[in-house]
Order: sequence, then structure tokens, then C-alpha cells
Amino acid sequence: MSLDSMLSHRGGIWFDALTNGAGVIDSGLRSVRVADAALGSEVARFIAVVPDAQNRFPRARAGEVGLDEGWALARHVHATFAQSAGGARRPIIAIVDVSSQAYGRREELLGIHLACAAAADAYASARLAGHPVIALLVGKAMSGAFLAHGYQANRILALDSPQVMVHAMGKQAAARVTRSSVEKMEELGEKIAPMAYDIRSYAKLGLLYKLVEGIDADAPGRTDVERVRAELMSAITDTRAGSSDLANRLSSPAARKMRAASVEVRRRLAEQWNARS
Repeated sequence: MSLDSMLSHRGGIWFDALTNGAGVIDSGLRSVRVADAALGSEVARFIAVVPDAQNRFPRARAGEVGLDEGWALARHVHATFAQSAGGARRPIIAIVDVSSQAYGRREELLGIHLACAAAADAYASARLAGHPVIALLVGKAMSGAFLAHGYQANRILALDSPQVMVHAMGKQAAARVTRSSVEKMEELGEKIAPMAYDIRSYAKLGLLYKLVEGIDADAPGRTDVERVRAELMSAITDTRAGSSDLANRLSSPAARKMRAASVEVRRRLAEQWNARS
């Protein structure tokens, strides 16, 4: 079985579907795709990380965010708000299907932490500068790759699909770290929502703006694409009506129920901090 046959191509599929080939920008990498395309009455910047079986870094060939990818994401996000200086803040759409950050000796020596941090900082800077940053989860959103590409978004949307998964690490890695088995990790995920991988469990934590149901995630038709475009525009409108921080992730009904302890800890920390000042 070839490497290409084992890779997820959802990021590229949805990038093509949402941009329709318009406004493609040369990112300098086959693994990072960028385009400025119409979304409703405005032009949004779409960004996706996709597999590249010929990537010069072997650890970044399966859709991981590696050294080149992290710096490229940062460059193109920064370019978006530099171009918007003094004008309307354009939306930025992060299409997410990333299996992890790239693990390897080369990556560690050359500063994978700096590349991923630069990408995360760029998205956060764009958000704080007033750009509606929307993440659309169409496949895996795993580990440091999701932190670098998507997690800093004002609003996170996800397709309701078994292949859409969110977690700090893959099941095999989690099993090794905990000296357990993959089966045990799956069993725990059924009982404890934060330990689960499936997107419906993640939605229970209150971190999603919308779980989009009834979409063919692998081969979207015209109706599927138009529905997702409408959801993206709704998220942009909601973002512009709110604040630029991420407080909404703790104020949703699901968050107040499933993350009550986190909400209370933050309240007490803020209370003590303000009392000292």
C-alpha cells in the first residue's frame, strides 16, 4: 500500500470546493495551500495544510505541521492583516485536517516549537486585530498541529463525521505514554468526554460554534458546499458582533455544564488577581 493511499485528502478537497480554484496564491510549498476567494459579499483568505508525499522533511509528509508549514502559515496569516491595514478586516478561514506536528530529530534541532508558535501567534494576532478567524474541521485536528492551525480561531466549526477527531495526541501515542492499550483509551473516552476523540464528544465541551450535520465530508456536493459556506458566513457575522477574545468557549451552555470546574477556577483566579491589584 502506497503512502498516498493512506493519507487523508479532506483538507485539499474542501479547500478546492470552497475556493472553486479562485485566487490561488503560491505558498512556496505543496503542503500549504492559500487562496483569496469570495465568501458571500467579501473576499476571505482560505488556508489549508495538506499531505505532500515528497516533502523534504519525511516527518511532515502525511499532513503534519512541520517546520516549513509552521513558518508558511505564519507568513500568510501575517500578510493578510498587513494587507488590510487601515481597511476592512478580511475573514481568515483555516481548513483543518492535520494529524499532528512533525516529530523528528531534525524538527527538534531546527525549532519545531518556534515554527508552530509563530503560526499560533499569527492567528491570534489576526484575531485580536479584528479579523474574523474561523476554523473548519473537516478531518483530524490533533496535537500541536491544531494549536498551530485552527485553535486560535474566534469560532470553530466541525463536520459531523467519524473521521473528524480532536485530541492532544493520537490513540497509539496516548496508549504508550499511559502504558495502556488503545482499547483502554477508547473505553475511557466513552466515559470521560475530554479523553474521547470523536467530534460529538468534543462538541459537549462547548468549544464548537457549530457541529454541521448531514454533510458528505469526503465527496461534498454543491448543496453540501453551499451549506458549509452559509455556516462560515454565519460564524463571521457572529464573530464581528462579539469580542476578539475566546471567552465564548467558556460561556456556552455546554461549557457551563461540562466545564463548570474550569469556569469556577478561572473565576476565583480572576477574583484573587483583581484583589491584589
